[in-house]
Amino acid sequence: MAHLWLIKVGEITLKKGNRAFFERLLKENIRKKLRLYADSQGSRGKISSRGGRFFLETDCSDIHVTRILQTTPGVVGFSRTLRVAKNMEDLGKASEKLARECMSAGLGNLFKLEVRRSDKSLALDSYGYARELGGMLLKAIPELKVDVHEPDFIIHIELREWGYVYSTELSGPGGLPVGSSGRGMLLLSGGIDSPVAGQMMAKRGMRLFAVHFHTPPYTSSEALKKVERLAALLAPWCGGLTLILVPFTQCQVYISKNVHPSATTLHSRACMMKIAEKLSDRNRCHVLITGESLGQVASQTLESMSFTGASTAMSVFRPLIGLDKEEIIAMARRIGTFETAIEPFEDCCTMFSPAKPLTRPDVQGELAVFESIKGLANLADEAANNSLACRFDAMGNRFPS
Repeated sequence: MAHLWLIKVGEITLKKGNRAFFERLLKENIRKKLRLYADSQGSRGKISSRGGRFFLETDCSDIHVTRILQTTPGVVGFSRTLRVAKNMEDLGKASEKLARECMSAGLGNLFKLEVRRSDKSLALDSYGYARELGGMLLKAIPELKVDVHEPDFIIHIELREWGYVYSTELSGPGGLPVGSSGRGMLLLSGGIDSPVAGQMMAKRGMRLFAVHFHTPPYTSSEALKKVERLAALLAPWCGGLTLILVPFTQCQVYISKNVHPSATTLHSRACMMKIAEKLSDRNRCHVLITGESLGQVASQTLESMSFTGASTAMSVFRPLIGLDKEEIIAMARRIGTFETAIEPFEDCCTMFSPAKPLTRPDVQGELAVFESIKGLANLADEAANNSLACRFDAMGNRFPS
């Protein structure tokens, strides 16, 4: 049995001449996820937009629709809704049905009606409809009580070409549809921060690729599998994700032999930027994205980030730059990556981290050292050429190799 879902959007409604472009992208992103589910379950769905609202009609289960819409940037909120004629009788029956469902679910008996009247040809205004329908509800269900300040549940009614009646409203991520703001290359470690940075840029409409640097045998296969699981968790927020795995062992060992021990992390990160830049060119990405937060660790001081940023000609976006660790952890929990990120498998940066890292590098001086490391550019090219890609669809499923 098909159900109707009312979807609210935010920033898209503020667009003017190019609003249709953003609406089309959002519809395509939702349809893509629906098709992935339909391929395995035989479910169907259609989506339309009218007057600042999207309407999804599908026989997908509520659980799967919720999972789809909660991870689709551009969606602000959504509700399963009843569509009825705009007369008091049908609106009253739908409101009563939802009120009884809310009470049966144990939400309480204090309610509020919120009516939005887009159809200005109707006889009553929004307050008039709320007053009349509220009276009908109180008569039909005597145990109900009105509380406009702290209700246990709210029944929403939107009067458009039809009457749309709904109660529970769930939140989406907001932002802009993925694909509306170009392409970016995320440097994905095995930690807490970088997946959050990726989700934040996907929410701003960026289509992401991700690159991960691993150093076998210094890092384990478990560490690599952990990163792949993080990519799978991030993929639904990004409308799908390509993860590029770069063998970085030779580069990192070579750097450790050719620079002062205190600077090995800085030069390793600069080399990663160079390789990520090469891979960005191949995948038509316009910006590098990192999970750096100012002052969080030695390699994220102002001077250290100035050095690593100067090692690439590409722009570097750092969406977490002003957040503290607790804020980032809260965001990681919300998007579902935290528990995987804290699994105890060390990445290459941890394994080669010096005991006393350089925190206030002379940017120009260290850049001169980096450029003077003979043979490193060839090793970086070799690492980029030996990289492997694994792809995850918009529901986080990995494509067969």
